[in-house]
Amino acid sequence: MASVRVLGLRKKFDKTIAVDGVSFDVKDGEFVILLGPSGCGKTTTLRCVAGLEIPDDGEIYIGNKLVNDLPPKDRDVAMVFQSYALYPHMSVYDNLAFPLRMRKYPKQEIEKRVKEVARLLRIENLLDRKPRQLSGGEQQRVALGRALVRNPQVWLMDEPLSNLDAKLRVYMRAELKKLQKDLGITTIYVTHDQAEAMAMGDRIAVMDKGKILQYDEPHVVYERPSNIFVAGFLGSPPMNFIEATVVERDSQVILSADIFQYQLPGDLARIIRENLTGDKVVIGFRPEHMILSIEKSPESIFQADVYVVEPMGSSYVVDLKAGEYLLKAISPVTTRLPPIGEKVWVGFPLDKMHIFDAKTEKAIF
Repeated sequence: MASVRVLGLRKKFDKTIAVDGVSFDVKDGEFVILLGPSGCGKTTTLRCVAGLEIPDDGEIYIGNKLVNDLPPKDRDVAMVFQSYALYPHMSVYDNLAFPLRMRKYPKQEIEKRVKEVARLLRIENLLDRKPRQLSGGEQQRVALGRALVRNPQVWLMDEPLSNLDAKLRVYMRAELKKLQKDLGITTIYVTHDQAEAMAMGDRIAVMDKGKILQYDEPHVVYERPSNIFVAGFLGSPPMNFIEATVVERDSQVILSADIFQYQLPGDLARIIRENLTGDKVVIGFRPEHMILSIEKSPESIFQADVYVVEPMGSSYVVDLKAGEYLLKAISPVTTRLPPIGEKVWVGFPLDKMHIFDAKTEKAIF
C-alpha cells in the first residue's frame, strides 16, 4: 500500500475554478473522505489523483513518488465510479478479469485472483451472470471487486453507494469500511452524504468552492467545526444559528439576540474580546443539545412556540418558532411537550454552544 500527498492542487474549466489550492495527505492504509455539496471540487480532486484530469498547478505524490506526468495506468490506483461502469455484455467473471487481461496476466493467475476476490466479496455464485441480472448491491460488489482484483496501492471511490436504496446503503457502508480495514488499502472516498462520511472516514476533508475548509477526524469536525459552513453542513438536522450582538454592560459581556440575552462567563468573555473583528457574532447549537421543558429550569434561556412535532421512533424532532427563527430540536420521547402552538422553554449547555465571527464566519468558541 502507499500514502498519498496532494500539494497546492488547482484546476480550472474555462473560467470556472473547480479546485483552488487544495492540499491534504492520506496516510498508508487510511480511509479519507472528501465531503461537500455538488460542485465543490471533490470529484475533480479525485480525478486529478487518478490521472483522469490534468491539474493546472500543484503536485500529487503516491508512495512518495511524484505522479503528475504518469498516465492513469501507471499510477497503480483503482477507481470505483458512481455508475459502477460494468461492461454489460460481459459476465461478472469477465468484468473482474478484464483489468488483469489488459495487463497480460497469465490465465491461471487471473483465475486465482478472480476467485479470491469473488470469495472475499461473497459473489462466487454470480460469476456467470451479466450485470443486468444483478441487484444494485451485487453490481456494487462487482465494481469493488474489479478495483480490488489487481491489488492496487490506492482505492479511489466516487460516491459508489449513491445508487443504492437507503437500507442497503447503510448495510454496504459498514461492509465497505470493514473490507477496507481488513485489506489495509489506502482509500480516498468522495461523497456529499455527511452521515456516510461520519460513519466511514478516519479523517474528513470538508470542501466548498474548490477549497478544503477543515480536515480532521470526524468527531473533531462535528464537535469543533472551524467555520459556519462546516458547522451547518454536518449534522441531521443541521446546526441552528442565531445572530447576536456583543454588548459590554457594567463590565459584563452579553450576547444580545432578538430572542434572548446571554451573559458570558469571564473566560469566554475574554476569548470573545480578543478574537472578534466587529461586534456581531453567530451563535450555533445542535438540535440534540437543546433542552426543552414546559416549566422554566436553570438551563432555560428563551421561550419558543411548538411549531411541528415529528415522531422519529426513539425521539422527536421538534420544530420551534422563536421570533424570526425556525429552530429544530431533538428531544427524547419521554420529554413532556406542550401542544402545538403553545410555548416551551429552550436551553442549551454552555460547553455545547458555538460562537462564530459574523464577518469572517470563523469559529471563535
